[in-house]
Amino acid sequence: MDKSMEIIDLLCENSRLTEKQIATITGFSEEEVKNTMKSLEDKKVLLKYTTLVDWEKTDREVITALIDVRVAPQQGHGFNKVAHRICQYEEVKSVSLISGTYDLSVEVEGKTMKEIALFVAERLAPIEGVLSTTTHFVLKRYKKDGVFYEEGQNDKRLVVTP
Repeated sequence: MDKSMEIIDLLCENSRLTEKQIATITGFSEEEVKNTMKSLEDKKVLLKYTTLVDWEKTDREVITALIDVRVAPQQGHGFNKVAHRICQYEEVKSVSLISGTYDLSVEVEGKTMKEIALFVAERLAPIEGVLSTTTHFVLKRYKKDGVFYEEGQNDKRLVVTP
């Protein structure tokens, strides 16, 4: 495994690791780690260092919805123009081009279901090129980014061996 991928894998597991901790784990010098991380940031490989929060255990109300969007591709732009327009809204957390019946998958967050419904009706659906939407509200999270949300829960998959 090359140096960059080893550092990326460690940061994916724990973005709070310091350069010194990464150096200790990998055996690279702190300077190598610092330079590699800087290079990865400059190349936009490392985009952001994040924290995964279980909002159910906080005082903040956060409702998440996954919205499937059908789009009419535009000459010379395909789906990109509409996708970039959708990305501009603060409520939008992610936009992905997907295969299947729909073209884009949009993840949004709001304080209430009504707030998200109004966002879809008043801001998302009227965008030129958007043909239809289907909204799915997340009722409960069980696992995200490899992390189980329920205490005491662990990966109980059976190991398959030949």
